[in-house]
Parts: sequence; C-alpha cells; structure tokens
Amino acid sequence: MPRFSVIVPAYKVQAYLQECLDSVLSQSYPDLELIAVDDASPDACGEIVDEYAARDPRVTAVHLAHNLGLGPARNAGVARATGDYLLFLDGDDTLTPGALTAIADRLKATGSPDVLVYDYARTYWTGETVRNQLAHRLGEEGPASFRLSDRPALLGMLMVVWNKAYRREFVEREALRFPSGLYEDTPWTYPALLAAESVAVLDRVCVHYRQRRTGSILTTTSARHLEIFDQYDRVFAFLDGRPELARWRPVVHRRMAEHYCALFADRVRLPRASRAEFFRRAAEQLRRHRPPGRGGAPATAGRADRLRHLLMRLGARRTYRTLSRLRKAGLAAGGWAASGRRGLRETLGRLHYRTQRLLPLRSDLAVFSAYWHGGYACNPAAIEAKLRELAPGMRTAWICGPGHASSLPAATTALTPGSFAYWTALARARYLVTNVNFDRSLVKRRGQVMVQTQHGTPLKRVGLDLQDRPAATPTGDFAGLLRSADQWDYLLSANRHSTLVWEKALPASYTTLEYGYPRNDVFHRATAEEVAELRDRLGVPAGSTVVLYAPTHRDYRRSRPEHLDFERVLRGLGPRFTILARAHLTYGDVPLSADPHPRLIDVSGYPSVEELCLASDALVTDYSSLMFDYAVLDRPVVIHADDWEAYEAARGTYFDLRAFPPGAIARTEDELVDIFTTGHWQGSRSAQLRAAFRARFCALDDGYAAERVVRRVFLGQTADLPPVVPLHARRPCPLPPPPLPALTPTLWP
Repeated sequence: MPRFSVIVPAYKVQAYLQECLDSVLSQSYPDLELIAVDDASPDACGEIVDEYAARDPRVTAVHLAHNLGLGPARNAGVARATGDYLLFLDGDDTLTPGALTAIADRLKATGSPDVLVYDYARTYWTGETVRNQLAHRLGEEGPASFRLSDRPALLGMLMVVWNKAYRREFVEREALRFPSGLYEDTPWTYPALLAAESVAVLDRVCVHYRQRRTGSILTTTSARHLEIFDQYDRVFAFLDGRPELARWRPVVHRRMAEHYCALFADRVRLPRASRAEFFRRAAEQLRRHRPPGRGGAPATAGRADRLRHLLMRLGARRTYRTLSRLRKAGLAAGGWAASGRRGLRETLGRLHYRTQRLLPLRSDLAVFSAYWHGGYACNPAAIEAKLRELAPGMRTAWICGPGHASSLPAATTALTPGSFAYWTALARARYLVTNVNFDRSLVKRRGQVMVQTQHGTPLKRVGLDLQDRPAATPTGDFAGLLRSADQWDYLLSANRHSTLVWEKALPASYTTLEYGYPRNDVFHRATAEEVAELRDRLGVPAGSTVVLYAPTHRDYRRSRPEHLDFERVLRGLGPRFTILARAHLTYGDVPLSADPHPRLIDVSGYPSVEELCLASDALVTDYSSLMFDYAVLDRPVVIHADDWEAYEAARGTYFDLRAFPPGAIARTEDELVDIFTTGHWQGSRSAQLRAAFRARFCALDDGYAAERVVRRVFLGQTADLPPVVPLHARRPCPLPPPPLPALTPTLWP
C-alpha cells in the first residue's frame, strides 16, 4: 500500500499534462501511486496517460466513457486509490520539487491528521510566480494538530481540494464525494475541514497553480457558473445533518456571500444575459440560508463587505451596481487616440474602417495575407486556391504591397495596406486568414472568422516560451501577442508536436485544426516533368545534383552570419553539384554570397520556397522549420549545426535536434563536404533517421490539408473530411530522371 495516491483528472489539458505528471513521478519521495483519469478528453490526454502508464508501474490510467466533469473524474480516481493519503492535482498544475517528502515528514510529525493543509503559489503566463497572500495562516507554531475551532481562519483561505492531503480512512468514514457541475470543490472541502477530528498545516508551497489565459473555469464565460448555487445548497444540507456543527453556519454564510460578490464582479465568467438571474438567485439563497441572529456578516467582516453582502441579500441590484460603478469612475478612459498620428490619409482610413464596421459582413468574402503583406505564399495561398476550387461563389482578396501584386492569381483582388479598399475588406470580410498577424488596429467583429495558419513547425521556442530569452525577443510585447491570439477562431497545426507547443506558448480560446500544412500539398501533386521545368527556369545545369541551402536567422546577432564559404564548398563537392542559396526572409533579398559562381544560384528573392524544395535533390539547413516541410518529400536532409550551443542559449529549442535529426549532421564545413562526397547524405542511416523524423512530424501532410481546412472552416463540414493517407501509401513528387548520355556518332563504312 503506497503512502500517497495522487489523483489527476485530465480534460483538454494536453499542453500541460506531461509537465503535471512529470512533477509527480520525479518527486524524491517514491512511495506513491498516480491515478490519471482521462475524462473522455477530445485531445491527446488519453494517449498521454496511457504512455505514462506503459512506462511507469506507479501510474494507473483510467478512461471514462463520457465527459463527466472534474467531480466525477476525481471520484473515479478515489475509487481506485489504495494509498494512506489522497492528494488531488489538476492536470494543468504541478507539484513543486520535494513536495511529497515535505508532506510525508509533516504528516509524521503531526501524528497522521485527517487533513493536512499546505500552501500553493500562482504561476502566470508571464513567468511570474506569486505565493498565496494568506500564507501566514499556515504558520506551524502551536499544537502539531488541532481542530478547526482552534484555527478558524483556515476557512478564510481558498476553498479548493488540491492544497490538502486527506487520510483515506477519514474520507471513507465521512463518505466524501464530489458532485457534478462547476465549483465541485466547495461541497467537498467545507465538509472535510468541518468534520475532521484533527487538522495540521504545512508552511510550504507544494503546488504551482497555473493561471491559464483561456480554457480554465476562471476564463470561461458560461451560464454554468450558476451551478455554484447547487454546490452551496449541498454545503448547507451537510450542516443541516450535523447539528453539532451549527456554530459554523455564520462563517460559511459569510464566505458564501464573499464568493457570490466576487463572482458577480467578474465580467469574464458570467454572461451578460445571466447576470440578473445570478443576482436574484444569490439574494434568495443568502436569505434562505441566513443563520438566526446577526446573520452572515459578523463583526470580523469589514464595513464595505457588510454593505455589499446586505445589498446582495436584499436583492438591490441597481444600488449594488451603482456603487460598483462609482468605485471605477476615476479610471482613465484614454488610449483611443493612439491611431491616426501619421497624417490625414491614415486618419481618414481608420475613420472609414469604423464606418464600414457598422455595415453587414459579406459572407462571400475572404481576405488573405502572408508574411507581413508579402506575396502569394505559404499556407494562406494553398487555402485560397483550394477555396476557389471548392467554393467558386466565394470572392477572395489578398493584402500585399504593390511589388507583390503580380504574384496573385487573376481571380484574386489585391489590397494595398492602408487603402480604403483595405480597410473596407478588413471591416466587412467574413473570413480572415493569415500566417502572421493582421493590422493591430483590426477589431474583430462578431461573426468574423479568423484563421491563423502559422508558417512552420516550431523547433525554436516561440510565444510565451521566449519570456526568459531576451536576445530572441526584440519587443517583449507578450500582452500584445496574446491580444492578437485572442482573436483567432482557428489555429492550424501540422502535427501533434506543434499542437502542444502552440497551446502552451500562445494560450487562447481558438480551436486547433491538426490537419497538416496546406502549403505542403503541392509535394504530392507536382510531377517530375514540372520539376524539370522548374530547374530549367532556375538555370540549373543539366545533370546537376541540386542542393537547397536555406539557413534560418540568428536572434543573437545583429548582422547576418556567414556560415559557408561557397567557393570552397563547391570546390570540395565537385562539378556535379549545384547549390540553390536562399537567405532567410528577415534579411530581405540580399544574396547569401556576393561572389558569383557558375554553380551557385541565389534564390533569396524567389517567391515560392515550395518550388525550390521540389527542384532540389537535398536540403541543407541549420535550425529552419523548412526541414519539417522538406521531409514530406522524403528526400535527404543534412543539418549544418556549426553554432548549436550559441543558438540554443540565445533562442532555445523544444528538442535536441542533434539527438533526433532528419538526416546526417555536420558541425563543420569540412564535415558537410564529406557527407556529400562519401554519399552518406543519401545512405541507409540517413534514410532511417528521415523515416523516424517523418513518422513524428509529417504524419498528416498527405496532400489534403487545404481541403480539410476549407471544408471545415468555410463549408462548415465537421464530418467526412478527407481521411489521412498513411505514410506508407504516399507517393511524393519524384525527381526527374537523369539526362541520357550523349550518343557518339558512328562512322559507317
């Protein structure tokens, strides 16, 4: 029998669940069982708990057939628990290092109490960690264990289940169970503390309580928050059945009033249409459960609290609301004038935008953009083309600078940034699709649908994961980044790795479409003949082995690094190799080499990186996300990682590329040349590495990603989307056959 049973319910927390489970299993105190309950989660939570159960015998995976909520999920864990003490941990929270050792030591020192209360700290997306402000109530002076009547201030702390350890025999004796619905902690925690014969405290942070921007009860707008009334009815029903606990009714009543006032003040949780009903039901319940005598606001409550509780109990919503507004009257109301400072035309354009927002949306209009007003490219371009194919009645427009307008299809309207047509389209288009962000002045309207496609599988750290990487974060405006993410309805993901990264690094309320990358569909559509035409257009010598060299940018350098001496590399490779050199877009169209060479073709300004991939026999890159796309072609990839330590220190990565590469790795220029001259770049070991890499990152890139997106987002289809073609059944675009050798003329007698 283990000392601890740690019960972790999991529902839509795939981005955090591994960190949660690791925090338990890595504890220095090993005598535990971990019961992970998959509450029929639609994401990868079930797979994650199964993976952990398969590799650690201390883990028990429980799968519920239907989503029942936190309470029943915890009950399912309790039913399987065998430990002396029960601990609860939500799937997005973590135990701090050494927590179980500290809890075990304190339980021993306090004589195995019924309940041990320990501390927690809130962890924010900003990286900030803030300890519970009421931590002073957990001071360990005085008796080792006690009754609640000796420390009544404990009822004034956060009434949650996960900052306490419960003796399992006590839980079974009291028949404690969690109800369904939100605020399920309430009718468990109050009875547990009130009924406990012995309570102890531990003055130590044992839990990190994650403050998620979206997805948690604290950030969810729903009428389900009215379920709080049923939970407090259960608490008072418990008190009704325990006459010996009647003296606690005034305290619980006051805590209930505080809870209701706090919830009513929260503009996020309660929908506007539910606020009147909430106040009415709160008033009714406060009157119904009011204890005899002075009632729910004893002298220990402040004057302001007593007034708020009184107004709510009387149902005086208008007076309550007026007083709340008076408290906020001194707040500044400026900030709107930040726009329109760059001239009359810009001001008029934005005024035009505001006027256009008053007009109805155009349900047949979709606006696209890519790479900060660049040309027709990447995932948005693939989706736009498929949309015109599957929904010919839709009109499409593309935001781009005048220099890129020629790259657009004839049927697509060009929009110049800042023009009246631009603002009209942003105001009235039903659909907005981009791989970066739209204008900061855009105010998304009700009914508009915004799709964020992203532009690469993240190897390097992104979003909030850059908060401790100042060299890689030029602006540091993480709040602005998240405001943009709050507008997304859909985020496109190429693979499960990307999904987990984006959900944690850019937490918002979007729906993730794990469909593969539309820009890679062409790798399954193009033909060898088209590749031969591409090579001719690029000026590749006939019979060449074409290497695409595409390094990423360096955040830790102001100037562009020179990683290769092209003349030396080409001399080492020999005459049959030609290099297509492409600089990262952050460096503009400046060539990677200023010295011309007959077998070096600069393609930095070429509009389609997908066509460059198709035209090449192999890719050489460093840490560019292009490696994930190129692997879809099942062609060789060589990693040139000559500054891995510096790059990792400055930018950070999500996995060690050296330990899981898509092919051979070169750390020096000489090693790079050797990989090609020896044939290692296309050898069996490289093929094995590529196959493992493709299985992990390319499982969804089957040529139908754009169709899945169009059918789901634009046509409203949730079923009968194109099924994923298995890797073994795919046939990516082949290379053109080598040219036939020239025939030697024969002299006939």
